[in-house]
Amino acid sequence: MDTATARKRLEEMRGELDKSITVLQGEQPAERAGSDSPQDPADAGTTLSEADRTQAVLSAARLQRTAVLDALLRIEHGTYGTCADCGSPIPEGRLDARPEASRCVKCQSKRDRGRH
Repeated sequence: MDTATARKRLEEMRGELDKSITVLQGEQPAERAGSDSPQDPADAGTTLSEADRTQAVLSAARLQRTAVLDALLRIEHGTYGTCADCGSPIPEGRLDARPEASRCVKCQSKRDRGRH
């Protein structure tokens, strides 16, 4: 993928993530404000579960936004499309599927296995 196309896709992704993050952040205060009112104990578990789910989605969106911003920086520095670990070119198919990818599949797999 050429860098102009990658930049455009990444900027679109950043815009969508910014919108999602704004919406998710807007949902959090309402949930907390509602927790001051008396609640059925059964509803309390549901509210907590929804708050936890919202927080998890928000965290994932923030992580993906950081990856997108990092990819935009790699374009600026001329290192986009090169694996951050081994220095090999990242295959076109991977960049088409995940334009924010900073590692080739092999190195990303090693990293993922190391987290578990």
